[in-house]
Amino acid sequence: MKVFVTGATGYIGRAVAEALRRRGHRVAGLVRSAAKSKTLEAREIEPVIGDMRDASGWKAADVLIHCAVEYGADYEALDRKALDALLALGGKVVYTSGVWQYGPGGPFDETQAFSGKPLMPWRTEHEKLVLAGKGIVVRPGCVYGGAGGLTGLWFQGAVEKKAAPIVGEGANRWAVVHLEDLADLYVRAAESAPSGELFNAVDASRFTVREMASAAATAAGAGGAVNALPFAEAEKVYGGMAHGLALDQHIHSSKAAKRLGWKPRFNGFPGDADRFFASWQAGRQAGG
Repeated sequence: MKVFVTGATGYIGRAVAEALRRRGHRVAGLVRSAAKSKTLEAREIEPVIGDMRDASGWKAADVLIHCAVEYGADYEALDRKALDALLALGGKVVYTSGVWQYGPGGPFDETQAFSGKPLMPWRTEHEKLVLAGKGIVVRPGCVYGGAGGLTGLWFQGAVEKKAAPIVGEGANRWAVVHLEDLADLYVRAAESAPSGELFNAVDASRFTVREMASAAATAAGAGGAVNALPFAEAEKVYGGMAHGLALDQHIHSSKAAKRLGWKPRFNGFPGDADRFFASWQAGRQAGG
């Protein structure tokens, strides 16, 4: 197949583009600069230089995967502009959302996708546009592994301030997924026939945030130290993202298992936190 991926040098987009290329698909990826395009060329991915503000050079393809994100005041508007451009290209659109759209609580599965309290109501509308256009919506959990992810906040805090920061006391549980498992789900969604479907992407681990953050701090040489930030303080540091970091969720991915044959190979964050730290550290040193 021909595949076009927005955000192809980003944390999720890069993993997705590489996984699709390793499956033998011809992949083009949106990248902001000629300098970054070499990263894609080295992985046999065709670079398309541009951004979400101008879709004139975007590639028509059998599958169009939206992983790009630009945080800021025009976050919603740019996401909608990019989504409209992808839908107009005519291929099967795969849209990246997130489990924070369920809001707090659970257990939740895809049958309850639009019955909770989403952190970003506008994103729900974008999801519905994709589903109405016979596309696919993927709601990843909090992604870990490699050089990025929310778990990188713990490593950074442990390295720079000798404690991994968490919002509140950390008794809450995140729904999480390893980056490579997530990329595998995208490949399966792109290659399969279903249309107009929404899939969660989380593993079955149920560690508390404190357990995970302490494991990160141990791996980073901070002796497991955790810095529990009151919500008001965390909101000053992280802005609106603090609401997501404070969520306590229980999410199921049984639909992806049944419909796509997807089975996460990684079993949660704490057990391999040392390897995740080494990968995060190497990625920072390499500038990726």
